[in-house]
Amino acid sequence: MSPLLFLCAALAGGAGAVVRYLVDRGVTRLAGRRFPWGVFVINVTGSFALGVVVGLLPEVLFLVGAGFLGGYTTFSTAMLDTVALWRDGARRAAAGHAIGMLLIGVLAAGLGLAVASQF
Repeated sequence: MSPLLFLCAALAGGAGAVVRYLVDRGVTRLAGRRFPWGVFVINVTGSFALGVVVGLLPEVLFLVGAGFLGGYTTFSTAMLDTVALWRDGARRAAAGHAIGMLLIGVLAAGLGLAVASQF
């Protein structure tokens, strides 16, 4: 990997992190803080976008996938949110969050691949 590609991926990762923050903040403002909808939306849309990139633009996979989408999506925050819901007694919400994010994330990635295959 060239140093320039590495630098561009790092910058793309930073941009993805900023977009993640803005999306989380916006969704939380709309939906409230009771359930971590912002992180849920981020991980599902990131799964879809990665499916599209893999299927349509594999030549930019490192830059967009590992770079931007790596900075945009956040599995660790999703798992921490799940633990926090469980700890706070919202056991059904915690289970729904963990299972729902996994299932919907897989479906979103598959949908992204399907969309990409149409081009």
